[in-house]
Amino acid sequence: MIPEDKGRLVTAFLTNFFRRYVEYDFTAGLENELDEVSAGDLQYRDVLARFWRDFSAAVADTAELRISEVLEKIDDFLSPHLYPLRADGGDPRACPTCGSGRLHLKTARSGGAFIGCGNYPECRYTRPISGAEEGGSADGRVLGQDEAGNDISLRAGRFGPYVQRGEASEANPKPDRASLPKGWTPDGLTLDRALTLLSLPRQIGAHPEDGQPVEAAIGRFGPYVKHGSTYANLPDVEEVFTIGMNRAVEVLAQKASRGRATGSAPAPLRELGAHPDGGAVQVMAGRYGPYVKWEKVNATLPKDVAPEAVTLEQALELIAAKAGAKGGKKATAKKAPAKKAVAKPAAKKTAAKPAAKTAKPAAKKAAPKAKKAE
Repeated sequence: MIPEDKGRLVTAFLTNFFRRYVEYDFTAGLENELDEVSAGDLQYRDVLARFWRDFSAAVADTAELRISEVLEKIDDFLSPHLYPLRADGGDPRACPTCGSGRLHLKTARSGGAFIGCGNYPECRYTRPISGAEEGGSADGRVLGQDEAGNDISLRAGRFGPYVQRGEASEANPKPDRASLPKGWTPDGLTLDRALTLLSLPRQIGAHPEDGQPVEAAIGRFGPYVKHGSTYANLPDVEEVFTIGMNRAVEVLAQKASRGRATGSAPAPLRELGAHPDGGAVQVMAGRYGPYVKWEKVNATLPKDVAPEAVTLEQALELIAAKAGAKGGKKATAKKAPAKKAVAKPAAKKTAAKPAAKTAKPAAKKAAPKAKKAE
């Protein structure tokens, strides 16, 4: 088994700042205590209390440490692995780019770690933690020169291998760089392939409809073609270097059609005419069946009414019923009496209740008369 870089970092951190908890004696002693707890000879609460008391104290001791202090400790602890001896007897921590800086362990924004030159930002040399073991000679390997005589080199960066044109300098602090896409290996990289990467984005030509340039490139999410503000993904990286205008226009058109299908309003099935209050009345296809639409009012068609046979008059009645007072005058007039008719019976019922109450005293008066008759 070969340990990974993250495993080495975690082990180095625990060994330097929590040494007691990675020692064999601590693990063996804790196992014995757990056996006693299992046998009922020891209370688990006592075991946890002792463990947490000592462990919280160890955490408190490291809480005030600065990240630079932690990195320095780990850097020294892993130095035999990070900076192996060189065959020429030179300083293994000397920067191979600027020659004057020393290599140090650094942290990346992504949360990982890498090796970088102490002369940053003047020198931007970086490599992975295991770069020296995995073949440090590959980092900075010159593949050849471009037409201007600049060296084209293969580099090992914190995010993977990349190619670079020339060297960083005061006049050109950020030389051209391009990461190797998925499927490309450093061992199989040639000068021609490196130059094609550095030449991206590749200009395909002018779009036949508006004359704007169409280009192909490799981005964060893979290969794509671009026209104006429209980006369309390509299925294969190699197509970036071979795609022609016809294929590019086809891919862009497919992307545009998908955008219209998901983002645009659906087309109506029929146009029935104008509403008396203004606006078009339309028959639409909905998720739960066809319906008629007027402005923001949607009314579902009855099951016995086909969308091809519905008339404007039927649609107006459905819309008026759905919108209430927002419908046409004729529909509004029909709905108003219906509301009053419902209200009248309710009034009669409330009037009948007192009558029932007055009837009860009458019954009581009748009872004394019966007694007199006796």
